[in-house]
Amino acid sequence: MTAPWLVVGLGNPGPTYSGTRHNAGFIVVDEAAGRGRVSFSSPRGMQAEVAESRLGASGFGAVGDAIKVVLAKPKTFMNDSGRAVRALCAFHKIPVGQVVVVHDELDIDFGQLRLKFGGGDNGHNGLKSIRAHLGSGEFFRVRYGIGRPPGRQPTSDYVLKPFPAGLREDVLVEASRACDAIEVLITEGLQAAQNRFNS
Repeated sequence: MTAPWLVVGLGNPGPTYSGTRHNAGFIVVDEAAGRGRVSFSSPRGMQAEVAESRLGASGFGAVGDAIKVVLAKPKTFMNDSGRAVRALCAFHKIPVGQVVVVHDELDIDFGQLRLKFGGGDNGHNGLKSIRAHLGSGEFFRVRYGIGRPPGRQPTSDYVLKPFPAGLREDVLVEASRACDAIEVLITEGLQAAQNRFNS
C-alpha cells in the first residue's frame, strides 16, 4: 500500500493568533480541507488538528483510488512543531520525503510563493523544530511570502500581527494559489509545481 502524504501548515494555536502572518500555513491547510470537504479533529496523542482527504486529478476531495493526504495543524506552539510532525509521520508511516510543510517566509514578498525540497531553516523556528525531530531536512516546503517588517518594527511583533484588513481578500487568494501548488507538487512533482508557481 502506498504511504500517504502529510501536508502540515505551521502556525500557533488559539484565537489570539488566528489570521496572523505567522499562521499563513494554517490558512493554506484550512483551504485544502475546505476543498476536500473534510473537517479537523484532534486524535489522541497526535498534538495536532488532523483531517484526511484524497487527492486526484480534480484536486482535493477526490474519490476512489486517489492519493491519501493527511492535513495537519500542530497544537504545539510554532517552536515545537516537530513533535506533532514526528508523531503524525510515525502513526501514518509517512516517509520524510512525503512531508510538505507550509510556512510564512519573511524573505519573500507578499503575493509570492516558492516551493523547494530540503535546505536549511533560514531562522524559522518551526522548520528548525521539524528538522530536529525528524532528523532530516529532506522534506518539501511551500514558502508563503509575507515580506519583511517596515522600518524598525521587530520581526517578532510583525509576524504575530494579523494581516492588514485591506489584504484579507488577497491573503485568501494566495492561500488558494498555495493549495493549487500543493496539488501539483503531490500529483505531478516538484519541477512542475516550481515551473507554475515559483515567483
